[in-house]
Amino acid sequence: MPDRIVPRYLPPLNALRAFDAVARRGSILKAAEELGVVRGAVRQQVTLLETHFGVPLFDRENGRLVLTAKGRAFADSVGVAFGILARASAEMSEGNRRMLRLGVPSAFAIWWLMPRVADLQAALDGVDIDIVPMATVEPLARRADLEAVIMGGEYRPTRDITAIRFMEDEFAPVATPDVSARLDLDAGVAALSGAVALGSRSAPSLWDDWFAESGHASVRFARKSEFEDLLLAIGAARSGLGVAIAPRTAVGEDLERGTLVAPYGFIRRPAGYSLSIRSSDTKDPALVRLADWLSSAGAAQS
Repeated sequence: MPDRIVPRYLPPLNALRAFDAVARRGSILKAAEELGVVRGAVRQQVTLLETHFGVPLFDRENGRLVLTAKGRAFADSVGVAFGILARASAEMSEGNRRMLRLGVPSAFAIWWLMPRVADLQAALDGVDIDIVPMATVEPLARRADLEAVIMGGEYRPTRDITAIRFMEDEFAPVATPDVSARLDLDAGVAALSGAVALGSRSAPSLWDDWFAESGHASVRFARKSEFEDLLLAIGAARSGLGVAIAPRTAVGEDLERGTLVAPYGFIRRPAGYSLSIRSSDTKDPALVRLADWLSSAGAAQS
């Protein structure tokens, strides 16, 4: 029989729950609201945990709690552990039918995954798929309620998370034909200086990434307009409000219909899209089927 951790060496469960909530929510107040307790109780449990380990898990900076390096590593592991417990509890209560909860960036879910979801459901062979759209994509370690998360961009998994790359990513500035003609975008990237740059708080670095990876010098836009979600930024571009950076997966049909144009073409992002799963789940049959289907569908997209 393999060695097992002796329970007395584990920190108190309430302290772990409080620490996990503070690490995810970024404040004692929000953690207390989530847990349904007063702030003092959360603060006491975090102090208890730090005393248990004999190291600080947070730095106190101007009244804010910021995870230390050890605190961040421990938070990732605690998130993975709670995720495993949440899934095991769900399986106990749901009976024989397995439900797989997959977090997906909203734009990617709507324009790429949902048109293929019937094929995905068939490939999962008796396992139900619950697709959870994420306006702001959070790493799996912070989402105990999810079994897997699709990540785009330069995501670096933690030691307890395995990332499986399944599709390349291309992105570009897009606008309506009228906006492109009015700004004379075909004349060159410098013409973007007259544009309203549309961006999103869910993917705040897309414009900077595009300038860096395309090799073009950045420009000073006439104005910037930021939306909560990439879906809204792309919708604003469709309405003629300005120029948005968009992944090809999100605007493929618009380009085919001529609703949007990409005057500078698309460039590939090195990281592409990855499926993040907990390292302890790499042999889980349902997640293996999910990863295999994504790899197959991603290869067909390329």
